[in-house]
Formats: sequence, C-alpha cells, structure tokens
Amino acid sequence: MKVEQFVMAYAVEHDRLRAMMPEGFDSLRPVLRINAEICRDEAYLEFNTPVAAYGKRGWLNIGHWNSMETKLTARRKDSSVEFNAPFLEIVFTAVGIEGKCPAEKDNDGCWFIENRDVRLIPPEKIETKKEFCDCRFKWKFGEEDAYGISIGGKTLPAESSPFLCVNSSFGLSDISKQRAF
Repeated sequence: MKVEQFVMAYAVEHDRLRAMMPEGFDSLRPVLRINAEICRDEAYLEFNTPVAAYGKRGWLNIGHWNSMETKLTARRKDSSVEFNAPFLEIVFTAVGIEGKCPAEKDNDGCWFIENRDVRLIPPEKIETKKEFCDCRFKWKFGEEDAYGISIGGKTLPAESSPFLCVNSSFGLSDISKQRAF
C-alpha cells in the first residue's frame, strides 16, 4: 500500500496550545504540525503538536479528518498537491531536496484521545529520505484568517489575510504583495 505524506509545521501562540492541553500533557514547543496524506485515492488530514506525557515525548493529535467522512479533497497539478477542507486550503509543491524529517527523532509516537480514552500509537519506522516541499495555506473560518507560505522548504510566520477572499484560490504573488518591504 502506497501512502503519500505531506507535512507542514508553523509557529503558533504557545499560550493557546497550553490552554487546550489535556491534564497530564505538557506542550514542548509552540508548533502546529499539519499532516496530509493520500492513500488509495482517499485524503486524510490531521493536526498535531509536540508534547510530553506519561514519561514519553511525541505528538498530541488535536484533530483528524478523512475524505470518507468530511468534505476533504486532494488534487494534483504538475508538481503540486492541493488539499481542500471546509476550514483549510493547503498546497504542497516539491522543491527537489531530500532529507530526514527532524520530527522523527526523539519521538515515542502520537497520542490520540477519543471519548476520554488515551492511546499512544508508536511511530512508523521510515528508512527512506523524504522530499521537502514548499507550501502555502489559508485558514477558511472567516475573512481575516491567517495564511502563510514557505520558500525553499522554510516556513514563514502566518499572518492575517484581510486582502484575500476566503473562497478563492490564492497564489504566491497575492501573498508576496502583502509582504512587500
């Protein structure tokens, strides 16, 4: 079974992450990681943040969705893959650089909490190098939601997006105009 994985992480306000931590979990860094996958033509999306709990370090799953239960799509265009959900648009574009994922070291797995049951899923053993991607994203909860881009595989801070239409696609040029110095 072939699974294509795409990952993006960006800095968020640490106080907000700490406020949503379940009892017994400590936030390690102010980071939101967005994992997107395609497997058997189905799309999957999840949000995680790095935590320590029960003497282990790993990721806490904040939420997850799949195309069988949610309006979530994945579409290819040239070297890009675009994921669309009612609340998020995110596009990954290959940059031709390969390497190891830094999130795979010092990782005991990912915690999932459902109906007060806590389970830790051990990490997958990944021997192959991964191709790095640039990405651009836009939250779609309201007109002035955050957006962001990365260049050369490096993520830039998310910003408010008063100039972008919530329901339209956006391009690098739209974001670059707003970031002009």
